[in-house]
Amino acid sequence: MGGVTYVSAPPTTRPRLIATDLDGTLLRDDKSVSRRTVEALAAAEEAGIEVFFVTGRPARWMDVVSDHVHGHGLAICANGAAVVDLHRGRRIVRVRELPVGTALAVVEELRSTAPGVTFAVERTGGIHYEPRYPQFHLDPGALHAPVEKLLAEGSDFADQPVLKLLAHHTELVPDDFLALARAAAGHHAEFTRSSPSALLEISGPGVSKASTLALCCERRGVSPQEVVAFGDMPNDLEMLSWAGTSYAMANAHPAVLAATTHRTAANEDDGVAAVIERLLELPPAG
Repeated sequence: MGGVTYVSAPPTTRPRLIATDLDGTLLRDDKSVSRRTVEALAAAEEAGIEVFFVTGRPARWMDVVSDHVHGHGLAICANGAAVVDLHRGRRIVRVRELPVGTALAVVEELRSTAPGVTFAVERTGGIHYEPRYPQFHLDPGALHAPVEKLLAEGSDFADQPVLKLLAHHTELVPDDFLALARAAAGHHAEFTRSSPSALLEISGPGVSKASTLALCCERRGVSPQEVVAFGDMPNDLEMLSWAGTSYAMANAHPAVLAATTHRTAANEDDGVAAVIERLLELPPAG
């Protein structure tokens, strides 16, 4: 790791909006936001550039950046399934849900294609797990039951829209699992991944970071050419392709490195901040 390396020059005109992923991109590996990055984000918004956090995280895990929001305070969460107001208690202001029938069709296909798969259901009110699904975070109030029960009309949480379905496999290689699942059930829903493990994130048809960002930008009269985006994992690919200018982190997945024309330093080296400093012609942080 080290200094910033650009494959080509940054935009010649100042963007109107910066869209950045969080884990592996804006956040350091310990999930903190460096002082340099906080200052760069503040400088961007002071210069009239909106900053959108665009992440696979649910709204309840946005505390890592809630203290660093300045202007508008909106974030795109759950890979585009929810737009969240960080100024108002991380309240969800827009939902693009995964229909329950679609989720059940995906479950059926994956159980047949990848025996041993386990599932979790992310709803607007929280996440619920199958008993063998690995729980990476403590989620008070989570229900543990077969996914068919978690998705049933009569479940305790049926009134809460489904944001995404999560599928985990203990034996498959992550990228192989993604390819297998897309081939088997990609006609039902959107499949992506952002975890180092074989964990797939499944959203409703047409729902992605890119499509929700596009909707938010359209409302603001912001064109793709006026957006600079940052990311590191496959769930960022559509967003990076949509934005007029995109940067892959030095630590990015090979598919992300191949899909972008610009590079910046790794998340541990404040790669997002380095680009913002250059865009704003700020002196590099010491």
